[in-house]
Amino acid sequence: MVSFEMNDRKKIGLGLTGFGIFFSFLGIIFFFDKGLLAMGNILFISGVTLTIGLKSTMQFFMKRQNFKGTISFGVGFFFVVIGWPVFGMILEAYGFIVLFSGFWPTLAVFLQRIPVLGWLLQQPYIRSLFDRYRGRRVPV
Repeated sequence: MVSFEMNDRKKIGLGLTGFGIFFSFLGIIFFFDKGLLAMGNILFISGVTLTIGLKSTMQFFMKRQNFKGTISFGVGFFFVVIGWPVFGMILEAYGFIVLFSGFWPTLAVFLQRIPVLGWLLQQPYIRSLFDRYRGRRVPV
């Protein structure tokens, strides 16, 4: 069994990732404020890098099947920085979905184990949606 050791670097990385998501959310709430969106992107990328390591981050973003998501996320970030936040966020959202689509099955299993939410997700219609993704592997 692989243990997940939580050292200080990973704790800081998870904090930065959380702040990145928070700043991106604030940037969207405040009518696509490009400063908040850019800060959220920088914090998110640096948090992921600190959490899983530089080598794993580079391997993840440079995989052949993730290349389309990496390019669209990077171009979207560029558009946010130059002042087109709506178009940039659309590209970033597409890139995020393409990059992290392999993690949805793992997230589904995690959500099903949360007490109240798990009961809701065990309902027949919703369970059939989650059963489609069972058996797929995590991309890292």
